[in-house]
Amino acid sequence: MKTALFLFLFSFSLTAQTKGIVVDEYNKPISYVNIWVEHENNSTTSEENGEFNINCLPNKNLLFSALGYEKKTVKAADAEKVVLKVNAFQLSEVVIAKRFETREIEIGKVKNETYQAFENGPRIDAKFFPYFAKYKRTRYIKQVNFFTDNQLESASFKVHFFMVNSDGSPGNELLSKDFIVSVKKGVKKTFFNVTDFGLKIPKTGIFVGFEKLIIEKNKLEKEVTDSNTKKTVIQKMYFPYVLYNYVEREFIYTYSGGKWNKQTKADIANPSNKMSAYEPAINLILTN
Repeated sequence: MKTALFLFLFSFSLTAQTKGIVVDEYNKPISYVNIWVEHENNSTTSEENGEFNINCLPNKNLLFSALGYEKKTVKAADAEKVVLKVNAFQLSEVVIAKRFETREIEIGKVKNETYQAFENGPRIDAKFFPYFAKYKRTRYIKQVNFFTDNQLESASFKVHFFMVNSDGSPGNELLSKDFIVSVKKGVKKTFFNVTDFGLKIPKTGIFVGFEKLIIEKNKLEKEVTDSNTKKTVIQKMYFPYVLYNYVEREFIYTYSGGKWNKQTKADIANPSNKMSAYEPAINLILTN
């Protein structure tokens, strides 16, 4: 009996909650930091006051990343206070050129717009927008459109714009600061104006992604009863859900475990040239 009790307590201690705070070099809290358990699909986000908590083994590595700061790896047992240094690398100064905005095109639409919402877990899903010669006269990105499902009065998420590496994977971010957006309750399309960022669609294409923020104000708790055991448990959900289209693609990129993961047709039993996969329903409005 003592042995069983010891094993239970030991197991519980291994999965104890890690709590901490993320600050900058001036001891100011950093909000919405992306925190991953290395090599695991387990992550969280720091709150507005920089505090965070995550369930993981104390000997696991936690990866901390936020725009404008250097990435850092810390043992969970040593993560009571994590200090991030400002990234010395600076993006080129954005030049706000004169725009006429007499032309607009929407890109990213799919043939069969069948939308589905589901809990995609703690990860960043990105949609690739290739460049075509017909965009030459409308290369400025005016708006980004997300189709969302939100059961809260308001919920926020983070939008990312990535360059494309030589191997076709998502590269450096095109923004120097986090772009946090909010959506209202319901199932709806929302356009966010990004004119002030001076973004052009590169000739190598662009990845646009969204990151779910695992924070208290995005959380909804519900009591759920298991039909088999009849036990009632508290289910935690984080909103908003970004809706997805089921489409044919050559590849899909997802950021989890602290790295980008590529899925191709070789990963699934599909003999066709392209695979069918869920892709976030994101569209862009381009202008001149």
